[in-house]
Amino acid sequence: MWGGQGVATKPGRRGRERRTLTPVVAAQVPNQQVRFCRADDGVRIAWARHGCGPPLLIVSCWLSHLQHDWQSPVWRHFLDDLGDLATVVRYDERGFGLSEWEVTDFSLARRLADLEALVEAAGLDRFAVMGMSGGAPVALAYAHAHPDRVSRLVLYGGMAGGGLQQADEAAEEAFLAMIRAGWARPDPLFRRVFTNSFIPDATEQQMEWMDELQRTSTNTENAVCSRVARHATDVRALLPEITTPTLVLHAEGDRVAPGWGPRLAADIPDARLVMLESRNHVLLADEPAWPAFLREVAAFVGEDRAVVPVSHLTDREREILLLAAEGLDNTAIADRLTLSVRTVERHFQNVYLKLGLSGRTARAAAVARVLT
Repeated sequence: MWGGQGVATKPGRRGRERRTLTPVVAAQVPNQQVRFCRADDGVRIAWARHGCGPPLLIVSCWLSHLQHDWQSPVWRHFLDDLGDLATVVRYDERGFGLSEWEVTDFSLARRLADLEALVEAAGLDRFAVMGMSGGAPVALAYAHAHPDRVSRLVLYGGMAGGGLQQADEAAEEAFLAMIRAGWARPDPLFRRVFTNSFIPDATEQQMEWMDELQRTSTNTENAVCSRVARHATDVRALLPEITTPTLVLHAEGDRVAPGWGPRLAADIPDARLVMLESRNHVLLADEPAWPAFLREVAAFVGEDRAVVPVSHLTDREREILLLAAEGLDNTAIADRLTLSVRTVERHFQNVYLKLGLSGRTARAAAVARVLT
C-alpha cells in the first residue's frame, strides 16, 4: 500500500481503509526534489531536498507528508525559513506520507536502518541533523552510531523515550481504542484530541489542517502500531555518550514532551538548552517563539558554512567536475564515462549539496573549487 496525495490507497491484507487524497498544486512546492530509496528490507522511503547552504537532515515527527506540508498553515514556515538557512533534506518515515504504507515494523532499529539508507541515497557525507519530536530518538541513535558524519545535532521538542502516553496502561488502551474508532472518520472529533495537544494556541484554520493531516499522513493501523512502538523506544542510555555539539530547543508549556528539554540537555555532554516561551509543540509562525527558534538554529548550523574541502568529494564526483572544467556538458560527460545523463546530474546535485552551493553559479563555483 502506498500513501501520498493523489493516490487512492486500496484495502491491504490487514484491512486498511481506502483513501483518496486531494491533488497537490505543484506551484506550492518550490524547488523541492522528491525521490525514493529502498530500505534494506525493500520498503520504499520518500525523501526530498530543498533550500541552499550547508546540509541539514531533518528527522521529523511521525505526522508528515513531503508534499502536503507545503500547503500547511502549521508547517510551511518551517520549510521556507529553514530552506533559507540550509539545504534541507527530509523524509517521510515508513508507513507515512509518500513512503510505503504496507509495513509492520516501526521499531527504533528499523527506523535507524531507514535513516542510514536515506543518508547513502542522498549522498550525504558530513551534515547537521535536526531531530524533531518523536524523531529525536532516531536522530540521537544516528549521532551515537555515526559521530564522524554528524557535524551538529539540534533537538527540538524532542524526547529520549515515551512521548504523549497516558498515565497508566488502562488509560493508554482506552486512548488506542479512540484512535481505532476515530482516526479515519470524516468527523475530526477524535483527532482533535491530538491537535489540541500539539498546537493548543492555534487558530481554528490551523487546527482543522492538523486534524486533516493525521488521516492524510497515514492510516488507522499505522497510527496505532507506530504509537505503541514509539512508547517502547528508550535511548536515554546513549545520551552521556553523544559527542556531537548539541542544541536543545523546547517550549516551556509543551504538552507532548513535557520536561524533556532540560533532561536531554543535562544528560548530553556540553549541550546548550534554550527554552522557548510557547505552549505549542509545533511552533507557529506568528508567535514570538518562532523568530527566537530561528535565530538559535541559524547561529548554530551557520558554523557549518566553513568551506568544505574538495577531498570530501568522491573520486567520481571529482572526475565529473574535471570534465566539466574542460567545457563538456552533461551529455558529453555521460558519453565519456559511459553513464546516463541522469546519473551525471545526480552526481552534480550531490556535489552542490556537499559544498553548500546552489543557484545558477553552483556549477561554475564547484568547478573552480576542484581546480584550486
